[in-house]
Amino acid sequence: MQTKSVLTEVEVQRLMDASRLEAGKGGLAVAIAVVDDGGHLLGLVRLDNCAAIGSYISAEKARSAALGRRETKNFEDMVNGGRTAFLSAPVICSLEGGVPLVVDGQVVGAIGVSGAKPDQDALVARAGAQALFASR
Repeated sequence: MQTKSVLTEVEVQRLMDASRLEAGKGGLAVAIAVVDDGGHLLGLVRLDNCAAIGSYISAEKARSAALGRRETKNFEDMVNGGRTAFLSAPVICSLEGGVPLVVDGQVVGAIGVSGAKPDQDALVARAGAQALFASR
């Protein structure tokens, strides 16, 4: 049997706090979602003035990054590169802003951010992801 790290409440809160801090630096009104490796929601916050749909999209970005085991920007690039059939793939959100959380080579979850420009969403998500490793 293999062993695998899992996200705890402490890590989820650390991810959310770091992402919220990064969003605040840019004055970004975003929603931030954290999921486990199966795409199940562990944490969600919608910052003031973020559109309600941001909550849904951030969770879908996180879920897609966890299940697809890669940043959602990769999916967006595939579609923009002409592989439009990928749009019919189930459970995939092909919008930038979802980042998988990889520990010891295994995906343990993901973080998704929505509400700002695509590169800003990704910046906020990556800031959260980096916080996972700050105390390791």
